[in-house]
Amino acid sequence: MADVLPLVEARLCTALGEPDARAAVTFLGTDRIEVLRFRDDSREGAVVRYATLGMSAQPMADPTAMVADPVKGPRAELVLSVRAGVADTDKVVRSLAVLAASPQVEGLIVTPGASLDVGEPLWPGAPFTSVLVAESGGLVEDLELDEPLDPVRFLPLLPMTPNEAAWKRVHGAQALQERWLTNGTDLRDPSRRSVPLE
Repeated sequence: MADVLPLVEARLCTALGEPDARAAVTFLGTDRIEVLRFRDDSREGAVVRYATLGMSAQPMADPTAMVADPVKGPRAELVLSVRAGVADTDKVVRSLAVLAASPQVEGLIVTPGASLDVGEPLWPGAPFTSVLVAESGGLVEDLELDEPLDPVRFLPLLPMTPNEAAWKRVHGAQALQERWLTNGTDLRDPSRRSVPLE
């Protein structure tokens, strides 16, 4: 079976350019997870993107299955975009690696609309401890793999404040995204306040 990670890294570089930094994290009993950093200075106000590399090496397995299928099953990597120079966001590497390892560690299947919580600020001083998983296909196109492998989806992560995460649990992901849209929320602002939820 072809190693998917070189293909995944090539897709990331095609979409985002060459990474200017990378870090690797390994947790006991899991495969190594790398986090690549890409800078985008093309727009007004530079943006930094962090993408995981390693989560898609294995398909995500249904936690209720007796035996994990080593071939079939959804595959994904995570992408976080934040404004550069506003906060010490490079420390998000460990949080992203924890989230990317969660399918192996906790048997999670990460899908759009899900909430992922690291239980501490995503980076020092961050007003967020969790993220909302958004739909793939925008910034980085899905990577089709040879049959019978599922495609790799590049899932954007949208940081949520604790109040937003609690509101989302009651009202759902769609309602929260509509609330952000209505209020013109800058989801890339690493120090933004919670959207009005009344």
